[in-house]
Amino acid sequence: MAFGALRTVSYPGAGLERRRSDRKPFRQRRRRGERMHALGVEMDLVRPEEVMHHVAAAVATGERFCVANYNLHGVHLAHKDPDYAQFCDSADVIEVDSTPIIFFTRLLGLHSRPFHRCTYLDWREHFWSLANREGWRVYYLGGAPGVPDTAAERLGRCYPGAVIKARHGYFDASAGSADNAEILAEIAAFQPQILFVGMGMPRQEAWLVHHADQIPPCVTFSVGAAFDYEAGVQRAAPRWMGRVGVEWLYRLARDPRRLFGRYLIEPWSLAGVALADIALAIRLKRLFRSPPPDGHRPAAHGEPATEAALVKPASLVR
Repeated sequence: MAFGALRTVSYPGAGLERRRSDRKPFRQRRRRGERMHALGVEMDLVRPEEVMHHVAAAVATGERFCVANYNLHGVHLAHKDPDYAQFCDSADVIEVDSTPIIFFTRLLGLHSRPFHRCTYLDWREHFWSLANREGWRVYYLGGAPGVPDTAAERLGRCYPGAVIKARHGYFDASAGSADNAEILAEIAAFQPQILFVGMGMPRQEAWLVHHADQIPPCVTFSVGAAFDYEAGVQRAAPRWMGRVGVEWLYRLARDPRRLFGRYLIEPWSLAGVALADIALAIRLKRLFRSPPPDGHRPAAHGEPATEAALVKPASLVR
């Protein structure tokens, strides 16, 4: 399977064909070092196109498959919120949605690279191109009333082969509520191959955890404000800002009241686990050192399940 450069698609009237050339080849099997342990959690070093490969394989077989993601806020929640931690622990792929995490783990001598930063905005064009060609059924739950409908309409014009259904996220999510029962019945009737839940951290993850056994087999994503971006009610930072690690400054400037604590106070709660990671890297003599390119460095004596020893379960090897 060949993969290559992506062409930016913009509204209105975005074309259905994104490729200027064949895509560059990528690995379709996992190898050592692609699941790393840092800041007290586990994350997968995967490129956006690798995520889409595994998603397409799961859709083709009709199996359950879950994609989670960690940014620094998510890591903070994983240490504080049991539902959020359970969601990430049960996920098949855990994307790294944070350039600062990439930089930090690189400092620790792990295998992370800038191209491992991976989130909805990094793979959206590839995803919707696949959904369009394959006729995927996509259900989106989240956003303010009217917003997901607008997003679905815009996406439907650009990708008419995709079957999209959307519902806002302003409902009673408590166990046994009439709203919950109605939404779950709607999802069951629609039989999606892809389920996006975008209700903000940690509500979206908690909802998926609490209703996992009531959702039909499909690929599930927690995607935050994805459809807010598609509807045009939120403006995403330029992608170059994410690549250099300053996207948070853009978002902080646009919404300082909501994000001040998240970006300037919360990260300090991770100081203890960060120092422990640095101490381990020093003891193992890998601080500031690049790992071998083949990812097969043997684990040092006493080293926990890190990039040297931990392999993703076979469910992700296709």
